[in-house]
Amino acid sequence: MPTKTLQIPTADGQADAFAAFPDGGGRHPGVLLYSDAFGLRPVLREMARELAEHGYYVLVPNLYYRHGPAPVIELPEHIGEEARPAVFAQLMPLIQEHAAERALRDADAYLRFLTAQPEVSTGPVAAIGYCMGAALAMRTATAHPGQVAAVAGFHPGLLVTDAPDSPHLLVSKLTAQVHLGLAEGDLSPEAIGELNQALDAAGVDHSIETYPGTVHGFTMSDTEAFNPAALQQHWDRLLALLGSTLTAG
Repeated sequence: MPTKTLQIPTADGQADAFAAFPDGGGRHPGVLLYSDAFGLRPVLREMARELAEHGYYVLVPNLYYRHGPAPVIELPEHIGEEARPAVFAQLMPLIQEHAAERALRDADAYLRFLTAQPEVSTGPVAAIGYCMGAALAMRTATAHPGQVAAVAGFHPGLLVTDAPDSPHLLVSKLTAQVHLGLAEGDLSPEAIGELNQALDAAGVDHSIETYPGTVHGFTMSDTEAFNPAALQQHWDRLLALLGSTLTAG
């Protein structure tokens, strides 16, 4: 499985990134993968490799590149409950700095770079994300409706907020097909209702599903939230979505 460590030119510098893509040459549909709050690390590289095995070129940028190359902070090999307070104490300032305006500038750069790679085919791409990355994927798709054909978000955060630019208020711009895989308790029933109503009103082809027996972070094997059955369900839903919207090489 070919992989690369890359530097993406952005309006604010150079973002380091990881890419995985199929063996054998040729060109493949592009997938922009946004990490969860813990950022680019081994488990995300492994997920990118697994997705690439199904025929996709997967680009995983370091969301916190303005503060240095990944890992920007030192992470334990297993992010258990005891480690989380100290980890988040370091991460929260970085997360708070990653406001919508900055995220959209980065999305422009990431998509421009992804679609220019020689291994990436012409045509639409997908934006997928985990935790806060789900909101970044949604923002990317609403800002680039002619380019992003699929959005997937798993154990999402920050999709429905009180902000005037909350992602759920922007879905009228979407042309992508959407799947959201929620952990139990990720969103309130009222927030799920608001999100469904907004997507329905916009005519967006979408599914919102709560994965049973899960807690926030269930796809991440380096955390205590990890749920192997839910991870497999995530792969089933994600591959079906990509298969119906992109043509794998």
